[in-house]
Amino acid sequence: MVLGLLGAALALGARFFDHLPSGVVVKQKIRGQATVADCLTQFGPAARQRWKPFFERAGVPYPPQKLIFLGLKEEKRLEIYASNGGDWKWIRTLPILRASGKIGPKLRLGDFQVPEGFYKVESVNPNSAYHLALRVNYPNESDRAIAARDGRDNLGGNIMIHGSNVSIGCLAMGDEAAEDLFVLTEDAGRSRVEIVLSPLDFRISKMPPDPNRPDWLQERYARLAQFVQTLPRDPN
Repeated sequence: MVLGLLGAALALGARFFDHLPSGVVVKQKIRGQATVADCLTQFGPAARQRWKPFFERAGVPYPPQKLIFLGLKEEKRLEIYASNGGDWKWIRTLPILRASGKIGPKLRLGDFQVPEGFYKVESVNPNSAYHLALRVNYPNESDRAIAARDGRDNLGGNIMIHGSNVSIGCLAMGDEAAEDLFVLTEDAGRSRVEIVLSPLDFRISKMPPDPNRPDWLQERYARLAQFVQTLPRDPN
């Protein structure tokens, strides 16, 4: 019985890492079956109290109507923006404690890359092996269409913004930051959150030229640059 339960738990955990190549072993802690409501009860009061001064300073009521989580891979920062119908306001910047890979999009299972592009929160995981997690909807429709044209399959997936400080293709934010992001996302509503993952901060840097860069990626970088440049910068 015990072995059966352990096997089921390990199988469930393995599905969280389908972007890993064969032979890579990841040690996970097996957690319970907390609900989203349980996590909001446990972590909500403290997280909302931590968010309060940031939203008050920006003049945006909490919870906001719209959110942007801007992940800057090169700078290892996650910048939070909010709007209640007007201009986007910078709210807070969180350090990305760990993110594997390098500049460049995620293309296939096992490449250890963090995606680049425009994404949504597909789901949340209150029982993540890494405390709490937001699941990014990679591969999205655009990723799948481009891969089909390129003849690529096995795109990987299960990209998370999670706690702890280890990452294989995900953004590891630390446990307290993961609590804050989890509570903010649920308070505002998952559909109101846009996740923008950019190779670098296009407001201060340019992509180095690469003659081998495909046209679709050049176009994606142009879209990301145009979007990121519309956002106010962290004044710090």
